[in-house]
Amino acid sequence: MFLITLVPSCAGPMARDVDSLALCMQALLCDHMFSLDPTVPPMPFNVQIYQSSKRLRIGYLESDGYTQPSPSMARSVREVKALLEAAGHTLVPYRHLNLEYAIVELVVKGILADGATTLLQKLEGSPVDPCLEAQIVSYVLPIWLKKTLSFLLKPFFSRASVFLQGLCGVGSIQDLWKQHAAVEDYIQETIAEWRKCNIDALLCPVTGPAYNHLYCGKLSSAASYTVLFNLLQFPAGVVPVSTVNAEDEEELKHYKGVYQDQWDKLFKQAVCGGEGLPVGVQCVTLPWQDELCLRLMKEVEQLVKQSKA
Repeated sequence: MFLITLVPSCAGPMARDVDSLALCMQALLCDHMFSLDPTVPPMPFNVQIYQSSKRLRIGYLESDGYTQPSPSMARSVREVKALLEAAGHTLVPYRHLNLEYAIVELVVKGILADGATTLLQKLEGSPVDPCLEAQIVSYVLPIWLKKTLSFLLKPFFSRASVFLQGLCGVGSIQDLWKQHAAVEDYIQETIAEWRKCNIDALLCPVTGPAYNHLYCGKLSSAASYTVLFNLLQFPAGVVPVSTVNAEDEEELKHYKGVYQDQWDKLFKQAVCGGEGLPVGVQCVTLPWQDELCLRLMKEVEQLVKQSKA
């Protein structure tokens, strides 16, 4: 039998430029780090891959099909796609495999396998950030009430109905093992899809711009753009490439969303009024290809800078 962490968290260094992130990775992937932590694979940072100028075949998507991107998110991907193509790279459309299933059955149930019991125990006696209050309230509900609400919501808010079922956890140890197997299957199926598409990396949106106050805990659904790569254990990095403009704000007025439900309405409200705020794109690669991920991020950074010069 195998044992994996269902949806592993990871270090997420932030820096003013990609070179600084590469320097951070060089410091982490070194002999001294391997001696400090024997569980870290002894794979030194490959500078040659980071500095390579090889033309890449890059998959791209403007929307993940679960959360409709804000106009600035989609525009940023289109603009970077055009810059990469002009630089000689090949861009091909890509689509995630069965994303709704992955988000609810694998991510939500993976993170909250015990129905959020352990998380709530850790939070006991602590103040709850008002931004996260709505999220915590949904965890506190007893399982019987979550299932009842799920049933009642199904006809007119199907996404929340399925989400509430996910918050109930996996149910038993036997079901937990099935969950582990399902996650491993999904990872292997996604890798097979990448190989079928013959892509080196993926270009996709990252949720943005920054939300208005108190919306964070109400919109776990929009995490679909990033949390999927935690599940897959794929290296991913974000590069700021643009800012929200007046045209984005005007287009946002017509935003409907994929499901046209309450979460889509909340997302529209959350990003409304963001003119001038930064928006990024996300670069993703297969496991253990952190240097390639950083290399693509660096090229995106340079191309955007040159286009604004």
